Amino acid sequence: MDMAKDLRGRKTLPARPLRLAAATATAGLLLTLTACQDDGADRADDGRASIVAPGRPGEKSRTLTPEQAARAKPDDSPNAADHSYVQRMIEHHRQALTMSALAPERAAADPVKRLAERISAAQKPEIGAMQKWLALHPAPTTGSGTTAPAPAPAPGHDQDHGHGHDHGSMPGMATEQQLGELSDARGADFDRLFLKLMTAHHEGALTMAGEALAGGNNPAVEEMANEVVATQSAEIHRMRAMG
Repeated sequence: MDMAKDLRGRKTLPARPLRLAAATATAGLLLTLTACQDDGADRADDGRASIVAPGRPGEKSRTLTPEQAARAKPDDSPNAADHSYVQRMIEHHRQALTMSALAPERAAADPVKRLAERISAAQKPEIGAMQKWLALHPAPTTGSGTTAPAPAPAPGHDQDHGHGHDHGSMPGMATEQQLGELSDARGADFDRLFLKLMTAHHEGALTMAGEALAGGNNPAVEEMANEVVATQSAEIHRMRAMG
């Protein structure tokens, strides 16, 4: 199965167009408000500006107060799926950086070295962006003061993803044994093992991104997940061609 195509298919969810349509409608409301404030043509009885909300095709427009318009704005606050994705993907990216850092001294093929450089160049800034997001959106805590647990994986989801129990909650993560074998390898043996482990690692990242796109609610997390899908799908194709 082509995971990139599958994820693009999964992205076409019923909720997304609705949210985009709502956001577009909200933008239209704000533009209408600006126009009303500029020309003073449409004022409520108490002198405040009113907002004309365009109706759907065949429906009449509605006049709203600023408070009603604010309540009509779609709720894009982060949910548990958003927090879980960002927290786990930071650790996932860090392992990719650890693996890539081995390539300059151990890889034999220049394309493998360049691939490792691209992975590091892409994922270091992504880690920084995710850390900043977490600082702006701290995970909710339970009554005891501890962070709320991440949502359970979907039924049938293989938590270990064929890599043992070292990082069972994240698909694609290499085990400590595999990392040790990669560190000990040199030359062509390193190249083969690096491509094998990094391909599985990227496939796991696509799985995680797909879960965030399906269950998340925050546009910033959606954007980060889409970036992972685009970048790592291309790198998977490149690694398969190299292997």
